[in-house]
Amino acid sequence: EVQLVESGGGLVQPGGSLRLSCAASGFAFSSYLMGWFRQAPGKGLEWVSGISSGGVWTTYRDSVKRRFTISRDDAEKTVYLQMNSLLPSDTAVYRCAAAPTAGSGYTYWGQGTQVTVSS
Repeated sequence: EVQLVESGGGLVQPGGSLRLSCAASGFAFSSYLMGWFRQAPGKGLEWVSGISSGGVWTTYRDSVKRRFTISRDDAEKTVYLQMNSLLPSDTAVYRCAAAPTAGSGYTYWGQGTQVTVSS
């Protein structure tokens, strides 16, 4: 059974940090591209960041560049999203996803973890 389980969300003040984790099982994690997405209240799903298999390249949406860092540990079958300098606009449910190649769609999805940035 394929599973992607996110953790690490919570309530944080503006300017604070959180580290999200996504633990994978049931598929060949190391050969998959991994991504993070988010959905804010009343808004659609938006892509946040991606990392290639082997971690050769990473990409970010403009609004999170220089604040968020994506990484992966293939031995632990886990992908991370380090989020610094958080803004209220970062409030959303964050989900991880897995894609077999860069040109394909995301095949597997996690349920998500809530991140709330508020004073």
